[in-house]
Amino acid sequence: MLGLERGKVELAPYQPAWAQLYETEAARLRRLLGSQIEQIEHVGSTAIPGMCSKPIIDLMAAVPTMAVANSFISVLESNGYEYRPEDSWSARVFLANGPRSCRTHHLSLTVADSGYWADHLLFRDYLRAHPAQVAAYGRLKRDLADKFAVDRRAYTEGKYAFVQQVLSAARAAG
Repeated sequence: MLGLERGKVELAPYQPAWAQLYETEAARLRRLLGSQIEQIEHVGSTAIPGMCSKPIIDLMAAVPTMAVANSFISVLESNGYEYRPEDSWSARVFLANGPRSCRTHHLSLTVADSGYWADHLLFRDYLRAHPAQVAAYGRLKRDLADKFAVDRRAYTEGKYAFVQQVLSAARAAG
C-alpha cells in the first residue's frame, strides 16, 4: 500500500489511509525535530482525495531558516531518511525515507514564507476544491507514467506545464 522503488513511476488509486500515514509521520517528525518545526503539511498527490499517486507520502515542514533545515539533516539521516542534495536547492532541503527499493516518504524542509511553501499549498488546495482539475491531472499522470515508468525526472518534467496552469488559475481565483 505504501512505498516505491527510487526512480520508478507507478501510480496507485487514492487511498484514504494516506491521510493517517501522513499524520503518523508528521507526529514522528515533530518528536524528532522539536519546536524548530513551525508547521508540517501533507502535500503532493497523496494529499488530494481522489487523485491517483505514486504511493509515497509527501510532507513539507516549515523551519525558521534554511540553516535550521540543514542542521536537521544528520538527525533525519539517523532516523531512516536519506539526504538528497541533488534534489535540494536554496529554497528547500529534500530527504527520502525508506530504503531505495521502497521509498515511503519524501520530506521537504523550507521556510514558511518562501515561494516553494506557498506554491505547494496553493496547488494542493486548488485541486482539492476543483474535482475536474483532479480528473485532468490524473489522466495526465497516467499517460506520463505509462510513457516514463523508469524515468522519474521525465515524468516530473511532463507535469510542469499543467502545474503552472493550475497555479495561474489558483492565483487568478485569489
